[in-house]
Amino acid sequence: MARIGFIGLGNMGAPMAQNLAAAGHTVVGFDVAGTTAKGAEMAESAQAAVTGADIVITMLPNGQILRDVAADILPKMAAGATLIDCSTVDVDSARSVAADATARGIGFVDAPVSGGIGGAAGGTLTFMAGGTAKDFATASPLFEIMGQKAVHCGEAGAGQAAKICNNMILGATMIATCEAFALADKLGLDRQKMFDVASTSSGYSWSMNAYCPAPGVGPQSPADNDYTPGFAAELMLKDLGLSQQAAEAVDADTPMGARALELYRQFVEDEDGKGRDFSAMLPRFVARGRG
Repeated sequence: MARIGFIGLGNMGAPMAQNLAAAGHTVVGFDVAGTTAKGAEMAESAQAAVTGADIVITMLPNGQILRDVAADILPKMAAGATLIDCSTVDVDSARSVAADATARGIGFVDAPVSGGIGGAAGGTLTFMAGGTAKDFATASPLFEIMGQKAVHCGEAGAGQAAKICNNMILGATMIATCEAFALADKLGLDRQKMFDVASTSSGYSWSMNAYCPAPGVGPQSPADNDYTPGFAAELMLKDLGLSQQAAEAVDADTPMGARALELYRQFVEDEDGKGRDFSAMLPRFVARGRG
């Protein structure tokens, strides 16, 4: 059993920390908002949470906060400890923190997650990990507790690269799925029949089959709970922004990703998307037309 410092106990971090504590690890948590996790001891500061820890896990809002937190806690971490960052941030921030950790003899794994709040609570997350094989091996037993799958994607930053590419696909396919249902409505096609066809033919996708945006159709999803977020639209906006930032940095042509970013920005900032699930694009399209 390890001593784990856990920084960032929000909607995702708290259940992840709780699962680690329930598995028998000693978890010492800290969150600037004062939130807690069941089974975890609470520290008065981030530095206090990581002092004496074998492993530190961070789940933070963005790259700049990750850099700031890392600058605060790395001097308090023991050489030979490992920092696992599960935030979704820009690749450059992940690589910068990795370099700082390595210089201090501290292992580092960037390991953003997929699976949302439900996956965090149920311990069924997917981890996309970047770092050395040794550091990934150190983190793997904890990934097995918090998730159902962990993929070692390459060196530091590779986990973030995989996450933003994956979520660019997700954002674009969710938009296409919502557009298709809205079009089906206007053509007089029953939504269940639309699902029965698309979910078993070439329209098959995770957005359609596992997370259908149409209420009462397919498996239970946020659409059946008035689009209460499993994955909030503003988080999709953030991830699409990271994908386009990365695309610009390496001169990649991603027109569908760019258009998805524009639509989610409009939905979150100018319409009623903030605080709703990212699949709430469906009622948005239903309410709109070409005119």
